[in-house]
Amino acid sequence: MIVHIVMFKLKEEDKKASLVKIKAVLEQLPKKIEELISMEVGINFDESQRAFDLSLYSTFKTKEDLQAYAVHPAHLKVVEFIKSVAIESKVVDYIQ
Repeated sequence: MIVHIVMFKLKEEDKKASLVKIKAVLEQLPKKIEELISMEVGINFDESQRAFDLSLYSTFKTKEDLQAYAVHPAHLKVVEFIKSVAIESKVVDYIQ
């Protein structure tokens, strides 16, 4: 099992609306991308300086499935929006 975790820090402008939209569009991806086994999206409530605003935890059977997800048109459309409202992101991929 492959685990893919991404954390995002968003621009302050319209942050709450952006968080709601990102969560909604990400949660639609398992219905659109066969290789995506599961996805959990969380909006952070911690307001400390080191905190990120949103996290994504998703799982795949293989590294190849993760790669297929990365280039899937539905995923790329979400990435395009996130890039327009995010200032930073971090990723961790590992084998479980």
